[in-house]
Amino acid sequence: MPRTIWSGAISFGLVTVPIHVVSATEDHSIHFHRVHLEDMARVRTRKVCELEDREVSSDEIGKGYEISRDHVVPISDQELRDLPLPTAKAIEITAFMPWEAIDPIRIGDGYYLAPDGQVAAKPYKLLRQALERSSRVAVARYAWSGRERLGLLRVREEVIVLHAMRWPDEIRDPSELLPQPVELSDEEIEGALALMDTMTRDDLEGPEFRDTYTEAVAELIAAKREHREPPAAPEPAEGSGQLVDLMAALQESVSKAQASRGEDDGPADVHEMPAGRTAKKKPARKATAKKPARKPRKSA
Repeated sequence: MPRTIWSGAISFGLVTVPIHVVSATEDHSIHFHRVHLEDMARVRTRKVCELEDREVSSDEIGKGYEISRDHVVPISDQELRDLPLPTAKAIEITAFMPWEAIDPIRIGDGYYLAPDGQVAAKPYKLLRQALERSSRVAVARYAWSGRERLGLLRVREEVIVLHAMRWPDEIRDPSELLPQPVELSDEEIEGALALMDTMTRDDLEGPEFRDTYTEAVAELIAAKREHREPPAAPEPAEGSGQLVDLMAALQESVSKAQASRGEDDGPADVHEMPAGRTAKKKPARKATAKKPARKPRKSA
């Protein structure tokens, strides 16, 4: 059973669902220690008071908010726990909306919400089935680790999942990253669509979705432990790395994708327009007025 991260309740109108929160993911990465290369001894981080120039223990360390360089206000964990927030011990559902209406860039880590005992079984099932039948997700507020957060509740394999969400002012405006306007032909767009069709699949199972980096690190560690040469790095693919002919690159990509799936590896025709599908040109973007700088939101 995964370790409980947080205990509280889901508040759904006047319905309360006691729950435990556990992580929905596992970290299988290989982690390293910091070591002194001369003798391979561990290098550790020590916590030192700048004024007294001495190491301090964990029970001497607390939180402080710096108003100015000479004025720091201490804030205790108990004071943060006692903040008058309705979300301090509850995940409070505030709205329901279609899953498609949520921008994925706002979605963070996922957590499983497990019913807390038999008393929670019926309201938990009620909320789960209501979410399933409505094909909607719930947007909620909750307070963890000294701040109020926004969250999204959805159903996955009979379990309610809570996804942390970013507040609107935490998403950067990407307009300054856009390239200069360029023109695309219908043939180029249809070529990209043909490549997408060739690469489309129904699941994420298979060797293409394996963590080859972690496997390579594990093999490197095994080779060094056994005092043998690690595997050689693959030779870089030939080519200048510069895109010369977009249509030729699309056509070659389609052919390679077809060959990798065991399909006919003859020359791919990406110039022919599929019936009933015509690329539409988007209207020119209007210049957006620059938004005033946002004030920083105070943490709860």
